[in-house]
Amino acid sequence: MAVLLIFIPLFASILFLFIKGNMGKMIALTFSVINLIFSIYLLSSFDTQSDEAFQFAFNEPWVESLGISFCGGLDGISLLMVLLTNFLTPIIILSSWGKTPEYPAAFYGLILLMQAGLNGVFMATDGLLFYVFWEITLIPIWFICAYWGGENRIPVTIKFFIYTFAGSLFMLVGLIYLYLNTPIEITGNHNFSWEALQMAARSMDAAGQQIVFWLIFMAFAVKIPVFPFHTWQPETYTVSPAPGTMLLSGIMLKMGIYGVIRWLLPFSPDLVSSGYNLPIVLCIIGVVYGGWIAIKQTDMKKIAAYSSLSHVGLIAAGIFTLTIDGLQGAVIQMVNHGINIVGLFLAIELIERRTGTRDLSKLGGIASKAPKLSVLFMIIVLGSLAVPLTNGFVGEFLLLKSIYSINIYMAAIAGLTVIFCAVYMLRLYNLAIFGDVTSHTADMKDLNARETILMGIIALLVIILGVYPQPIFDISKQAIETFQTTLTLK
Repeated sequence: MAVLLIFIPLFASILFLFIKGNMGKMIALTFSVINLIFSIYLLSSFDTQSDEAFQFAFNEPWVESLGISFCGGLDGISLLMVLLTNFLTPIIILSSWGKTPEYPAAFYGLILLMQAGLNGVFMATDGLLFYVFWEITLIPIWFICAYWGGENRIPVTIKFFIYTFAGSLFMLVGLIYLYLNTPIEITGNHNFSWEALQMAARSMDAAGQQIVFWLIFMAFAVKIPVFPFHTWQPETYTVSPAPGTMLLSGIMLKMGIYGVIRWLLPFSPDLVSSGYNLPIVLCIIGVVYGGWIAIKQTDMKKIAAYSSLSHVGLIAAGIFTLTIDGLQGAVIQMVNHGINIVGLFLAIELIERRTGTRDLSKLGGIASKAPKLSVLFMIIVLGSLAVPLTNGFVGEFLLLKSIYSINIYMAAIAGLTVIFCAVYMLRLYNLAIFGDVTSHTADMKDLNARETILMGIIALLVIILGVYPQPIFDISKQAIETFQTTLTLK
C-alpha cells in the first residue's frame, strides 16, 4: 500500500507530458495533496508499538537472477521523512503560483517526479533500489535549477551535478562490494537486501568495514553536505529558483542524513562503535564554518544557505555520536530543519518578488509596509534560532547534549552555532525588516491570502512542535530502539 506514495506522483509526472499551459499548477497541487492525505492515512494506521522492522512493506522480484528486489516499507524514521516530503511538496508548489514559471507543465512535472523519487529513497530496503531512487531525484532537480535558475546557473548546476553524481558512484561501489561479500550460505544467493548487506558487513574485518564506510560516506557527505564536500551548496542554493532551493534544502539534503542512519552506520558497526570521531570533527568544522561565513553575507539567500550548512552539520555530528540523544535529536531536527529552512527561503522569495532584491544593504522598513510578513517571518527566524518553545530548541539541545557526552571540547565548539546563528539571523531580520524605508521597499505590499496561509502554516508548526514535540518522539522511538540491535549505543 505504501508503494502508492511512489506511483501516485510518478503517474502524475508522466501525465504532464500531455498537459500544456497554466492548468498544470492545479493538477500538480491536486496530486501532491492526494499524496499528503495518503501519508496522513498511513500515519494514522502506523503502530508505534510494533516490533516489525518495517510496516506497510512491499516486496516484488525485480531482477531475480541478481538478487535485486523492488522492496520497501516504513519504520518510524522513514515515515517522518515521507511525511515531511509530502507536506512540503504542496507548499513548494503553492509558493510558485505568484510567479508562473516558463513552461509550467514541465516545471510541475519535474517537481512531482522528484517527489516520487524522494519517497522511494525513504522507503527502499533494497540497496540497488535505494541507489536508483537516489539517482532519480538528481535528474529533475538539476533541470529545475539549470533551466529556471538565475544568472550563472549552468556552470553552478553542472558543478552540483558532478559532485552529487561522483559521490553516488562511490556509494554504488560500496554497495556492490557488500553485495559480493554476502554470506550465500545464509542468504542462499548474492542479493542487495538491507539484511543481506548488513550480514556481509558484519562478516568483514575492521579494514573491510572502513573501506565500505568511506565509499558510502562520500555520497552522503556530498548530499548533506559535510565539510569539505560542501562547496557546491551555497552557489546552487543561490542561483536556483525558489522552489528548487526549497526542494534542495528542505527535503533533498535529508536524504544524506537519513542515509547515514539507514545505509551507513549499520554497515560499519565495529568501526563506528569503537569511537571513530573523524566524521564528527568534519561535521563540527562545517557547523563553525557555515555560521562564520553566514555572518559576513549580505545576500539573504546566501545567509540561509550557509545557515543550512551549519545546522545540518550539527545534525550529522549528533548521529555519529551513536547516542540515543544524538539519534532522537537528529530525527526531530531533520523534520524541524525542513520546516524552518523552507519557511526562510519562502520569506526571502516573497521579499525579493516585491522589492526586486535580496541585498540587505538595499532593504529596510518592511515592518511598516508588510506587518503580516514581518510577524510570520519573525516566528520562523525564532525557530531557526532554537529559542525555547519553538521547534528548533528540543532537537538542538539533544544534539549538543549528545556531543557533550563524548567530548566536552567538541561540544563547546559545536555550541558556537547558538551564538553565530543569533548574530546572522537577527542581523538579517533587523536590516531587512526594521530601519528606514528604502527605494526598493517604498511600494512594498503585504502578504495576500495565499501567501498568508503558506507562511501561517509554517509559523504555526514552529510553535506547535516547539511546545509539544512528543508525537515525533513517539513515532521514531521504536525505530531507534531497533537501531540498538545493530549498534552499541550509549
